[in-house]
Amino acid sequence: MKSADSFKNVQQSEQEGLLHRITDLIRQTVELQEILNAVVLEVRNFLQADRVMVYKFDEDESGEVVAESNEQHKLPSLLGLHFPASDIPLEAREMFLKARQRSIVDVASGKIGLSPLDLPSSFRINELQGKEIIQYRAVEECHIEYLKAMGVQSSLVLPILSQKFLEPGSPTSLWGLLVSHHSQPRTIFKRELPVLQQVVDQVSIAITQSNLVAQARIEQRRQTITNQVITQLHSLPTTQLQAALETTIEALSGCGGRMYIYATGKLYTHGEQPKLPDSLQNTAIEEHPFWQHWMEEFRFDSVWAITDIYKEPELNFLTSAFQHTKIRGLLVMPLGYYQNFVGVVSIFRNEDNTEILWAGRRQKNLLNALPQISFKAWHEQRQGKARVWSSEDITLAQTLAYHISMSIQQQLMYQELQEFNLTLKQQVQAQTSELEKALLITDAVRLISEQIRGSLDFKTTLQTIVSEVRKILNADRALIYQLFDDNNGEVVVEELNGNCSSVLAVKAPLECFPVESARICLRGQARAINNVATAALTPCHQEFLKSLHVQANLIVPIKISQQLWGLLIAHQCEAPRVWHNDEIGLLQQLADQAAIAIQQAQLYEQSRTAETEAKSKAMQLGQALYDLQKTQTQLIQSEKMSGLGQLVAGIAHEINNPVNFIYGNLSHASEYTEQLIELIKLYQQQYPDDNSVINAKIKDIDLDFVTDDLPKIMSSMEIGAERICSIVLSLRNFSRLDEADMKPVDLHEGIDSTLLILQHRFKSSVDFPGIEVIKQYGDLPRVECYAGQINQVFINIICNAVDALIEKYKYKETNDDNPQILISTATSTNKQSAIIRITDNGVGIAEDIRTRIFDPFYTTKEVGKGTGLGLAISYQIVVEKHGGIIKCTSKPNQNTEFMIEIPLKQDIMHK
Repeated sequence: MKSADSFKNVQQSEQEGLLHRITDLIRQTVELQEILNAVVLEVRNFLQADRVMVYKFDEDESGEVVAESNEQHKLPSLLGLHFPASDIPLEAREMFLKARQRSIVDVASGKIGLSPLDLPSSFRINELQGKEIIQYRAVEECHIEYLKAMGVQSSLVLPILSQKFLEPGSPTSLWGLLVSHHSQPRTIFKRELPVLQQVVDQVSIAITQSNLVAQARIEQRRQTITNQVITQLHSLPTTQLQAALETTIEALSGCGGRMYIYATGKLYTHGEQPKLPDSLQNTAIEEHPFWQHWMEEFRFDSVWAITDIYKEPELNFLTSAFQHTKIRGLLVMPLGYYQNFVGVVSIFRNEDNTEILWAGRRQKNLLNALPQISFKAWHEQRQGKARVWSSEDITLAQTLAYHISMSIQQQLMYQELQEFNLTLKQQVQAQTSELEKALLITDAVRLISEQIRGSLDFKTTLQTIVSEVRKILNADRALIYQLFDDNNGEVVVEELNGNCSSVLAVKAPLECFPVESARICLRGQARAINNVATAALTPCHQEFLKSLHVQANLIVPIKISQQLWGLLIAHQCEAPRVWHNDEIGLLQQLADQAAIAIQQAQLYEQSRTAETEAKSKAMQLGQALYDLQKTQTQLIQSEKMSGLGQLVAGIAHEINNPVNFIYGNLSHASEYTEQLIELIKLYQQQYPDDNSVINAKIKDIDLDFVTDDLPKIMSSMEIGAERICSIVLSLRNFSRLDEADMKPVDLHEGIDSTLLILQHRFKSSVDFPGIEVIKQYGDLPRVECYAGQINQVFINIICNAVDALIEKYKYKETNDDNPQILISTATSTNKQSAIIRITDNGVGIAEDIRTRIFDPFYTTKEVGKGTGLGLAISYQIVVEKHGGIIKCTSKPNQNTEFMIEIPLKQDIMHK
């Protein structure tokens, strides 16, 4: 039993190892031949077979052994041999595909076992689900003879299917067979079929992956060729149609080709070419009437792939041209672009002389065929055969035809455009000067527009305007004259040329200009004066212009919001000048740009003023808000501490009276108690006789214990009363209601009072070990301060230290160190200040938080556990009210230290 289990485990391990090795190989490589070679070797070892091979079907349903593993050549090798389609009947191929039927042949018994993987619906019953079914029947005699001729006594065949894609539901086809041959009888066990089927399934996946990789490589090659052709078609200065044709011929494995463009009649050729008869020697085949008629019926958006031109009746007129060549294949690529038929590309292929290696010489008369008795390799020579144009060839041809068509159409359009440009050249030359001037105007407007967008300094923009005006108009002087509210004005910017004198800041006399001139300007109209000497001007105006050496001028108004802002003026000083309409238009455009620049500058200045005012108001509001928050903080805390001080003082006062009464009478009560005890002892000495009633009472009250314990009780009560008095004194010291003014105080008393009030927070509990307070007091003189406020600082800082320690140590399972608060005091090195340091070993404070801890209302505690006012008020008390210093240093997760420095005397602070 153990041996059987051990054998079963070994078999299972071998099966898993087989699948594991094949799966790993498929994952490591996409080379199908490498995978198939490994599979046949692994399967042969697994089955201990003599020969395992992979048989692949061709398109004509014949097949070839593409991979083989042979055990020491016990059986002859069949690798590379072809088998005709008749060797595997059509019915068997259909069962291989539809039912994924496996076949097992035992030659000795003459039986064949059929095991369909996909059962028909009539067999899908529960007890057959998941089980291997093998149905045995007698095998045909010819099949037995066929296997015997191969030397096979036992065979196993599994179909290999291929999917177009890896997704479920993808179309499936019969790719080939996995065949195992044994030279001796061998039983194929049912347990071996699932393993082999999984191997076949993995091979199917590898085939699909290989097909996808092959398609990707084909697509990559097609894209590379397309990019190469596109680069050639769009190379400058001319389109390289010849190079594109050569690349296309090579890509389609042609022996030659030609490209004919109908619009120009130009022919490009490369490689082997057909030859027309002598009568048509100077005529291209594309110009042949039959060819043109044939092309008229042919769609230019498709490709005609002809495997053998001698078998196409429509091409009989061309066969004579190809007879002297070996050309048989023809791929016609019409060139069309947007319904325009521009040309055609023809690719030629020579006939192929191929050799096929068959498994034995095949009988030509299949009707009387006998079983194959020899599988010795037989070489069949096939001559004069043409290769079939593949779908990849046709797709690539369509893509290249599209790009060539587009390039030719663009070239034709470019040539038409060149001719059109040549026709217009004379007209363009006639208008060159005007276009150049228009270009200058455009450049000037562009430059000024960029200046306006790039700078809000309107004086810089105005200077640019007058510079461009003077340059474009070739004037001697260009200027801008600004008008003010009182109708006076002056020249604000100018640009000079030659010997013209500057007129910057010159003011024009108002009495020299008639009312009509002003009306013209207000209407936005330009005024051109070609000759100052002959123009209809007032003598005053004429004399004013002559004083500026002006012989001709051009004036354009600058208007902003229907208001006359100023004038843009061009002066000619050397001689009179006739101003043209385009020059007036230019000046008007530049005046409009100047108006935009001025308006933008005014708006910018207004916005800056408004922004400055808004910032000022915002700063004032911010300061007011800060002061309000600060005052509110002080009021809240002062009210809080005042209320707390009144409460503490009231409690201390109320406790003080009865405590004083109790404490004052305790000495008398103690004295009376001692006298009574002495009296009892005296009675016991003088009257020693027993009295049953008295003895019973003495025994009942335990007189000896009472006389011994009563003095102790009175002493304890006296100590407790003294402690209460001490607490009352500490409460009064903390409240300092009687010390509202600044006076010298003992800071140690304030610290001790604070610690006494917070004593309940230092105690241990079930989940907290308690806080150890260490006091290291130095020799500290009395300090002038507001005692109540300084006590407030102490309680704020110590409370925060307690919170930090609780946060770190509460619920902590192990404590490496105990919670501690260290309070030390000392005087500064110059003996002018008192320094108090309060240090805890809590969680510490992060740097980004430490810089903000003194900000009002800033807190890191949960809502309802902190207001963010304690440290802010402490800062105000120490720094602002006492002229001191308060600092915080911290190391996260280690310690936090607050250092408080207060001047011993406040007159030192004021000094």
